[in-house]
Order: sequence, then structure tokens, then C-alpha cells
Amino acid sequence: MVQVQNTLEARSGRKILVNTFKEIGLLLISVFLFALSFPSAISDWGFFPFGFVAILPLFPVIHRSGWLKTCLYGIFYGWVAYGVFNYWLTTFHPLAVVIVPAIYAFYFLLVFPLLKLADKLFPNKGYLVQLFIWMGYEYLRTRGFLGYPYGILGYSQYTFIPFIQIAEITGVWGVTALVVFPSIYLGNGLRTGISGLKPWLQQNRLPGIVYCGLFVLNLVFGVITMNLDYGVPDKDGNSDTPQWKVALIQHNADTWKGGFRAYQSNVDTLVRLSSEAIEEATDLDAVVWSETSVVPGIDWHTRYRTDQDRYQLVKGLTDYLSEQSVPFIFGNDDGQAIVDGNGHPILDDQGSLQRVDYNAVIHFDYGEIQGTYRKIHMVPFTEYFPYKDIFPHFYSLMVAKDFHFWEHGTEYTVFDVRGVKISTPICFEDVFGDMSREFVRRGADVIVNLTNDSWSGAVSAEMQHAAMAVFRAVENRRSLVRGANSGLTCTILPTGQITAYAEPFTETYMIGSVPVYNDRTTLYTFWGEIFGMIFLYGAIVLLLAGIIINIILLARKKKI
Repeated sequence: MVQVQNTLEARSGRKILVNTFKEIGLLLISVFLFALSFPSAISDWGFFPFGFVAILPLFPVIHRSGWLKTCLYGIFYGWVAYGVFNYWLTTFHPLAVVIVPAIYAFYFLLVFPLLKLADKLFPNKGYLVQLFIWMGYEYLRTRGFLGYPYGILGYSQYTFIPFIQIAEITGVWGVTALVVFPSIYLGNGLRTGISGLKPWLQQNRLPGIVYCGLFVLNLVFGVITMNLDYGVPDKDGNSDTPQWKVALIQHNADTWKGGFRAYQSNVDTLVRLSSEAIEEATDLDAVVWSETSVVPGIDWHTRYRTDQDRYQLVKGLTDYLSEQSVPFIFGNDDGQAIVDGNGHPILDDQGSLQRVDYNAVIHFDYGEIQGTYRKIHMVPFTEYFPYKDIFPHFYSLMVAKDFHFWEHGTEYTVFDVRGVKISTPICFEDVFGDMSREFVRRGADVIVNLTNDSWSGAVSAEMQHAAMAVFRAVENRRSLVRGANSGLTCTILPTGQITAYAEPFTETYMIGSVPVYNDRTTLYTFWGEIFGMIFLYGAIVLLLAGIIINIILLARKKKI
């Protein structure tokens, strides 16, 4: 009898172990489908169809697992998925590749149990609630200090141009919902295995039919809207809409590395490439350099001259710019003196001027700075850390690791560049839809993103960034130009089509034109992230309703 019991226990243990390996295997399949949906080490442009099934394997696992396992699997999935997807963070900083996956391990520690809760509360239609939960999570993780939109599945469709046109109404959220629903729907159909899929689909065919109808309608809407007149010249080069012709200078260097000699060398390269571009195209409307392409602060060193070498570099540069007949737009470290109540600069204990620094963009024309935009949304941990009083040791560690912290800008600046109104989100500011929307609401006709992605050493990192920029053009129906120090330097139409780009990680310049289209304001520009909020609050309401209904039903059963 004891032997029989031991045999049964051994078989049970092996079964549990086998099931666990199967479940981990399904999670890993999801990890790689998710990563490959986007630009990756395998494909610079990504395989967008994978996005529609990327998270499908998660739902059978969540359904079959107990609560503890579900939590552990959430931690595992979040860590591995973002470790693989954002593998290029290893070249940014050793801490980054630990911090980001750890954050997502925590997120999925919460999301997986919520998905399971929906499965338990709504045995027949839980997948509809799971859609709201997933979408609410996607929206919520873009907010606040830790906001990080990389990996939102809607962005995987950036090359599927007709499909993403709905973003002018819903932002990326409508696209994302259409992408993730097949995974959630079919994943629930496979909860009991392949044999259970057919009867499950027959019982739940109406939502599937509705989805197919919405998919087709979305494509029809996309084909119609992308063929409207956005001021793009015809095949003969004719258009009633003004065209903005720019030279985008890609000097292929991380300007922060190397000290003063590197700063001088980078400026020399920028000047040389700009001169070549101006000579090639004499009718340019602007020249665009990348984020912090010039490190020594032009305004600071012109005013105070606290460092003669840097002053001479700045003077040589401004002399060159003053001689040009075309305006320049470029990134610069904007240092400003801290002043007292009377406007007098404050000195520190050593008698040096106290200053604050902004990651900024300068509009230089007619021999002087015409305007400055100071970056509003900082990169968490590397540019800004609001918890230094709570975690002083962690803050000290980041400072010791040479992290560069900036002050926040406050104004959504719109530059008037000889009659063309532009705004210049810096670095990953263009991955947040509400930021570009606010620039457009304040009058921007063209969005010009200046960025430095050279640190990644990976084309996939640059392409993941550019994929999100595509949506900013569609959402607001504005042309978008990207000036990057190593890529992806490109021009994007209001339809989201990338019309031209420079080869990544090459020292070059690119001349391109985009229409100055401002004929209409989109619904997304009008109401912003409302669809993301609908999904978030909808998830909360549905879960609360499910809990209340189940409590009432349980109470009735007890009475009986």
C-alpha cells in the first residue's frame, strides 16, 4: 500500500514538473513573439504580424495556474520579456538593464493575477474584461516618472500604414486594442487545449465576428484617410501646400563622450557636413542637428566666459552660424545662472557662479539665438530622479556613475522658423502622444524630434524609437522630421509613411522635404488620451462589478 502511494506521489510530482516546464515554455514563446513583433536583433524593421498573437500563450498559462504560480509567472515574464526586448540597454548602462526588467517584473506581478481574477469572476466572457485590464495596464505604464511606452503592442504596426490611421481618433490605444484582442480571444479558446478551441469559438462567435468587422472597417477607414490630400506633391512635384526643405545632419557620434577635444571634433564635423548640405541645396529652409549635438552651452559661455577654451569653441561656432543664410535648429546644454531676488547671480563658497542646466534646443538665426526649448519630460533615472531624499544612497550611486541630471523645462515652445511653426520634442519626448499633441495644440505645424540614440549601438533600438514617432504624425496629421546623431534620421508624412531616411550609424547628411500641413485638427489632438483612460477606468469598474456580483451570488447560495 505504501509503495502504491509512493508511486502515485512520484507520478503526481512528475506531472507537476512536466506541466511547469510546459507553462514556462509557453511564456518563453510569448516573450520571443513579443520581441520579434518589434525591431529586434533579428530584424531591423520587425515582424508586425506577430503582434496579433504575441501574448496568446499567456492566457492558457494564467487559466491553468494557481494564484501563487500566476504571481511567480508574472515576475518571470516581465523580467525576461523586457530583458530580451530591450537588450540594447546593456550598452546604455549596467544599471539600466537591471532596472527596466525589474520594473516590468513588478508590473506583471500585479497584471497576471488581475487577468486571472477576471477569468475567475467572468467564466464565460472574462476575455472581454481581460482586454480592458491589458489596455488599462498599457495606458497606466506611460504615466508619471516611470512612464515608458516602449513595447506597447500597437507600436509594432508602424509599417502597417492603413491599419494605424485610426490613431487620428484613438491614438495608439485603438490600434493596440485591435492588435491584442486576437491574442486574448484565442488564448482563452485554448485554455483547455487545442481540442477545446472549436467548441469555444462556436459559443463565442459573436465577439469574433464583431472583431473581424471592426478589423475590416479599420482597414477601409485607413485606406480612405491615407489617400486624402495632406499637401504631398504629385509625381510632377506640384502641391498647393508649402513644403519645408531641411538638411538633417547625422554626425554619428555620442557628443557627451570624450571631453573637450571630442566636443570640438563633433562641432567641426557638424559644420563640415552642414556646409556640404548647404552647397548641395541652396534653397534650404533650415538645417537640423541632433540632441545636445553641441555640448558647451552657447548662451552660458557667451554671457559669462567662465572657460576660455569652451568660449572660443562657442564663438567659432556662432561666427560660422552667423555667416549662413539659413536658420539652424540644434540641441545644446543650456546653462542658466541662479539669481537672487534682485536678479544678481549667486556665487558658491568658492566664488563660482551657481547654475542650473537644461537639455535644450536652440533656434539660431540672423546671428543670434531666436528661441530656446527646454526639455520637459526627462528620462527616468538618467536625467531625473525625484526621490533623492528618500533613496540618498541610490542617488549618490547614480551620480558616481556619471549620470547627468537636468532641470525640467516648463514651456511647450513653438518656434517661428521664417514663417514655419515647429516644435522640437527632445529624445524620447516623442514617444508620449500627449506631448506632441500639446505642441500641435499650441500651433506647431511640423514636429521636429532631436534625439541621441547612438549610445545603444543597435539599429533595433533606433527603430523602436522611430516606430513610436510614426504615430505622432498620424495622431495629429502633422509632418514629422527626426534629426538623430546616428539614426533614425528621417522624414515622416502626416500619414505615418517614412519617405526617406539616412543609413544608421553613418556620418552623413540627408536633405528632405515635408508638407507644412495644418488644414485640420484631428479628434485625437482635440481629446487626447481619452481612449486610454476609458480602458483603465473600464477595467476598474468591470472588476469591481464582478466582485460585487460574485459576493451577492455567494450570499444567495449560502441562504439556500
